[in-house]
Amino acid sequence: MLDERQLGNYIDEHYARTLFRLETLPQYLVDSDGEDYRRYVAGLPGPTMSRKQPWLDTLRVERERGLYQHRVHVWRSPLTDYLRYECEWGYAYNAEAGEDIRVLDTAELTRPAAVIDEDFWLIDDTYVVKMHYDPEGRLLGGSIAEPHEIQRYGDARDAAWQAAVPFVDYWNRHREYWRDSLVT
Repeated sequence: MLDERQLGNYIDEHYARTLFRLETLPQYLVDSDGEDYRRYVAGLPGPTMSRKQPWLDTLRVERERGLYQHRVHVWRSPLTDYLRYECEWGYAYNAEAGEDIRVLDTAELTRPAAVIDEDFWLIDDTYVVKMHYDPEGRLLGGSIAEPHEIQRYGDARDAAWQAAVPFVDYWNRHREYWRDSLVT
């Protein structure tokens, strides 16, 4: 099982064109959020940009180099505090920096049968890392899929992507979830 550092290294070594992420959990407890989730729930202003800016810079540089990061998050509204935080302090900024993000809200859209209930990364249509989390959303690690499994993950990506809506459209349609007034 790959730990967080090994996962990052694996992606960096194999990502040359496209990087896709399917997210299916209602919450992720990750160290990279720092204190931002707690601050969001407490009503404090904006994410910690000294923590977030390097990631946004990475997204912009990758986009300029012709690399393409995209993701679909599958959830069922109404949104939890964590999903609101992820949208408002995560996705809104990431989308502006160049990540192509879509949402498949199963309260509004039908989930295609090919969309698996499993988090994963699909790298350059060639490599898959299956993500493993504990029940609270803490990363346990990632495992590399066998070559015969790649097609299943590609099919899941394609089905999710086609069924989902662009994040910016979804977020602008659901202002009832906004805590802050971000320009998206």
